[in-house]
Amino acid sequence: MIVIALCVVVAAGMAAASAFSAGRGAPDASGVPTVSPVQTTASPAPVPLPVVPDAAASAPQASGSRVAPQWVQQVSARTGIGQVALSAYASAALRLADERPACRLGWTTLAGIGGVESIHGTDGGATLLADGRTSQPIIGPALDGTDGTAAIRATAETAQWHGDNQWDHAVGPMQFIPSTWERWQSDGNDDGVADPSNIADAAYAAGRYLCAAGSDLTTAQGWTQAVFSYNHSDTYVRTVLAYANAYAAR
Repeated sequence: MIVIALCVVVAAGMAAASAFSAGRGAPDASGVPTVSPVQTTASPAPVPLPVVPDAAASAPQASGSRVAPQWVQQVSARTGIGQVALSAYASAALRLADERPACRLGWTTLAGIGGVESIHGTDGGATLLADGRTSQPIIGPALDGTDGTAAIRATAETAQWHGDNQWDHAVGPMQFIPSTWERWQSDGNDDGVADPSNIADAAYAAGRYLCAAGSDLTTAQGWTQAVFSYNHSDTYVRTVLAYANAYAAR
C-alpha cells in the first residue's frame, strides 16, 4: 500500500493509522481521489461544514433485522461501493440507530472512512469475500516513531495480526491499531468472532468508536469531532467529508 505519515495516538486516541496514510485525497469531479498533503493538529479546525453527510443521506432500508438487498444493489450501483462493503456500513448504521439513537450515525460516514482507509477493503489488490473478510491482509505502515507516527511495540499477540515482531501496524479495512481494537473489538455479523480484517466487524467497531463521544453526528460540530477522534488530522476530516458527501449526493 502507498503510504504517507499520520500522527497516531495510542489506545484511547485514534482508531486508525491509516491508509489515508496513502495520500488519497478528496474525489474530484470525475470521482477519482486527488492527493492532499497531511496536516496534523491538536484539535479540529473550527470551520463550518457545508453539508453534514449523516444529515443529508437517507437511511438504509431494512428487511427484518438485515439491510434490504434491493437497497444495497441500488446504492452500490450509484456509488460504486461494492455490495459487501456497503452492506457492512449500512448494517452498522442500522444497528447503532437502535443501540445509540442519539448518535445518529449515517452509513455515509462509515463509507467515507472505509473509502479513505482501504478503498472499501480493496487496497493493495485485496478483495472482500462474501463473508466480509479481506482476501489478503490489509496492513498499514510500521508504527515505529518515524514520519510522524507513534512508536508502538508489537506484542506476541498483535504480531500475529501483521507479521512484524518489532512494531505494531494498523490492520484491516478500517485500519484499526491493535490496542484500539482490543478495546472496541466488535462482532458485526454475529458469527461469534470479532475480526478487524472482516469489514462487518470493523465497520461496526468504527461506528461504536465514533458514537462514543456522545455527539449528534448530524451536526457539523458533532460530526467533525467524531471523525477527528478517529484520526487526529484536519486534512483527514476534510477528506472523509468529501468522500461521505459524494456518496450522500449519489
